[in-house]
Amino acid sequence: MSRIGKNPIPIPKGVDVTLQGDVVVVKGLKGQLERRVPSEVTVSVEDGHIVVRRKSDQRRARAMHGLTRVLLHNMVTGVSQGFTKVLEIHGVGYRCDVSKNVLTFTLGHSHPISFPLAQGVSASVEKQTVIRLEAVDKELLGQTAANIKALRPVEPYKGKGIRYADQWVRRKAGKTGAKKK
Repeated sequence: MSRIGKNPIPIPKGVDVTLQGDVVVVKGLKGQLERRVPSEVTVSVEDGHIVVRRKSDQRRARAMHGLTRVLLHNMVTGVSQGFTKVLEIHGVGYRCDVSKNVLTFTLGHSHPISFPLAQGVSASVEKQTVIRLEAVDKELLGQTAANIKALRPVEPYKGKGIRYADQWVRRKAGKTGAKKK
């Protein structure tokens, strides 16, 4: 039995979970999410908890058991509390501005880079170098943050680029001058 998959998911107050065939719909204060459940598992709502059970003991069913439980837990957490990712920009002259739903980056290129945010993701910029992304969908939030990081990956010599706030960058030593005799 999957250690993660066997744990029931508590449904907090203000969250409504409905099952429509093999689709689970979760509604809360922050929004609504829906996900199709794999055919190898069954989902039920019992006593204020979401319970995920697998239909057989095959390898794929065992794999989908824990995965489905975690994805449903992320949906419940997202519609009740939401998710946040913080990105930092390091480098002289590197900065970001937000207007409506578009982030505009100055990252050392010859032109500014416009990054339109996906629907469901909101951003706020603090001190022009700290970006706070918020969303209900954890997958969408993570992919958006990864796409922003890819605009200017952190380089290991000076540490310039876009990184997560809690990311540690391993620095390399640069070249040294010619040896003197």
